[in-house]
Amino acid sequence: MREIPGRRRRLLSRRNHGKSDQFSAALTFATAWQWPVLPGVGLEKSGRQDGAVCACPDPECTVPGAHPFDPGLLAATVDERMVRWWWTNRPTAPIVLATGAGAGSSGGRAPCAVSLPLDAGTRALAAFDRAGIRLGPVVANAERVFILVAPYSMEQLGELLYAQDWVPGSLRFHGEGGYLALPPSDTGLGQVRWERAPLPGSAAPWVPDVEAVVDVVVDTLTRTGVSAPEL
Repeated sequence: MREIPGRRRRLLSRRNHGKSDQFSAALTFATAWQWPVLPGVGLEKSGRQDGAVCACPDPECTVPGAHPFDPGLLAATVDERMVRWWWTNRPTAPIVLATGAGAGSSGGRAPCAVSLPLDAGTRALAAFDRAGIRLGPVVANAERVFILVAPYSMEQLGELLYAQDWVPGSLRFHGEGGYLALPPSDTGLGQVRWERAPLPGSAAPWVPDVEAVVDVVVDTLTRTGVSAPEL
């Protein structure tokens, strides 16, 4: 007998009742959008004034809480049972997206991302609006803005960057083999949020090609003088 979509949504809603925001979001990313995800390492309490540090062994971790550790990035999956198991056991774990086409051991087609410092990212979003360039979802934390783009190859990215007169060191690309934390993850840089939220619906949100993004972000970084080396 064919399953009725509305009935399935009600059943899932009952099964998810009382679960954390991270649990529900991780299920949406993996099962509805087919984005491979895995739990980030998270934070642990410390005696420091800020109260928490990355749970990984690196005392100088630059992305505290918001990166894979155990399991590693290759464990990223779209499998509903695995996602449920992870976030049932670690309900507040950050949600880490394995960026790039075909990322993750269980398939899935994940977007990539282009990121830049927060202030410059805000200016870049305004520049996209002025130019009438459509963007998909945009993620932000306390330090950076991440513009989600369609998966690209290293060859494609290399050609785009070669065409630029100068590529600021503060511009970062999160392609195949990379990762980023998704909302509503709590990290050492505060809660990850949607700067531009995806439209409501069950299908994976549309994202632009990287070609539509690079020129604007490079121009924004050049004009605002944001050229710090990558951390």
